Amino acid sequence: MTLPDRPLRIALLSYRGKPHCGGQGVYIRHLSKALTDLGHHVEVFGGQPYPELDERVPLHELESLDIYNDHFPGRVPGFWEIKSWPDLAEVAQFSVGTFSEPLAFSLRAWQALKPRVGDFDLVQDNQTLGYGLLAIERMGLPVLGTIHHPITVDRRLEIEHARTLMEQIGKRRWYAFTKMQTRVARRLKRIITVSESSLIDIHRDHKVPPERMMVVPVGVDPHLFKPLPDVATVPGQLITTASADVTLKGLRYLLEALAKLRTERDVSLVVIGKPKEGGVAADTIDRLGLRDAVSFVNGVSDQRIVELYSESDLAVVPSLYEGFSLPAIEAMASGTPLVSTTGGALPEVVGADGETALLVPPGDSGALAAKIAVGLDDPALRARIGAAGRQRVIDNWSWRHTAIKTVEQYGIRLEMADRS
Repeated sequence: MTLPDRPLRIALLSYRGKPHCGGQGVYIRHLSKALTDLGHHVEVFGGQPYPELDERVPLHELESLDIYNDHFPGRVPGFWEIKSWPDLAEVAQFSVGTFSEPLAFSLRAWQALKPRVGDFDLVQDNQTLGYGLLAIERMGLPVLGTIHHPITVDRRLEIEHARTLMEQIGKRRWYAFTKMQTRVARRLKRIITVSESSLIDIHRDHKVPPERMMVVPVGVDPHLFKPLPDVATVPGQLITTASADVTLKGLRYLLEALAKLRTERDVSLVVIGKPKEGGVAADTIDRLGLRDAVSFVNGVSDQRIVELYSESDLAVVPSLYEGFSLPAIEAMASGTPLVSTTGGALPEVVGADGETALLVPPGDSGALAAKIAVGLDDPALRARIGAAGRQRVIDNWSWRHTAIKTVEQYGIRLEMADRS
C-alpha cells in the first residue's frame, strides 16, 4: 500500500478530549499535529471537555449540554437549554440512565459537516461510534473509525464488579449505548485499532470481520517524555494514571497493594487523575486508611507529569484490561521502571519477557504488592528495567509513525470509496 499522492483534507471527530489525562485527548492532540507535520490539512470537531491542539489545527467546538462536566456531573439540564434535536436525544438517553454523549455528539458532527461535504476528503472518528457517522457516510463523506478497545469490555467488567444489585442494574443501563456502537462498527467499511489484542476483542464483541481492520499503534514523544537526571527521586514513591474511577483501570487493587506494603515500609502513591467523590477509589482509600499516603494530581502540564515520573521509584499500571495504554509507554519513555499487569494488550505493549517491565496477573493485589516490593528493594533492577523500557519505546513508537500508518489507511478507505 502506497501513501496518497496529495495532501488530504481530514475531519477528525472526538466526542471527548481531556488534554492531560485520558487517552482520547492525548490521541487527538498528537495525531492531528503529526498529520499536519506530514502536510495534510486537519480540522478537529470536538465535544466537551475540548482538546488542546497545535496552533495550526482548527478546533470546531460542538457544544453539548455538558451533563457530565467535572464540577457538577450528572446535572439535569433545564428545558430552556434544549435547542436542537441532538440536545433532545442527549436528554432522552440521560433520563433513562444511559451515557448519552456518543449519540448526541455524532448527530452534532453530522449537522456541522452537512454544509461542508466538499471541504474534506474523509472523516476519521475517534471511538464515538454513534449513528450520526452512518448519516455522514450517506452524505458522501467516507468515514474511517478508530476503536482503541471495545467499550463492551468496560461494560462486562463493571457489571461483574458491581457492589450491589441496584449498582449492577445501573451499569447495564449506563452501558446500553454499546449496542449502538456495535451496530455502527459492523457497518463501517474500515476500522483502525491500536493493538492485536484490541483487534481480537473488536471482532469478538462487535463482530467486525478482521479483514476490515488494521492495527495502527499510538505513539509517544520521547523528546518530551524522557529521564530527568537532575530531578531528585522521592524514596518509596509510586505513580499511576487513573483518568476515570472505573473497574477497568484496577486502581482498587493498587490501593490494596499499597496498604499491604505500608505494613512493612514507607511507601506513597501519586495518582494522575481526579478522585470521584463516593467512587470505588475514594471508598477504598478511606477503608484502608490511606488518606495520608495517596495524592491526586489533576490538570497539570505534560512537563510536570514527566517530572513526577522522574520523582518516582516505580510507575504502576494495575489495569484489568487495556487496549494499548498510553500511560505505560509514557512512563517507559521517561525511564521510570514499570510494574504492569498482563491485562489485555499490556504484554504486547510493555513486553512479555520481563526485561522491559515487571509483570503480574490482573486483579491480584497480593502479587502486585510483591512485585512492587521486588522493584523497590533492587535499585540495579530498576535501572535496568527503566533503561530497557525507554529503548523499547524509542524502537517501536512515535506519533510520526502513527500518522504515516493512519494515512495509509486513509488511502485504503478512499480507494474503497472510489470503487463503490
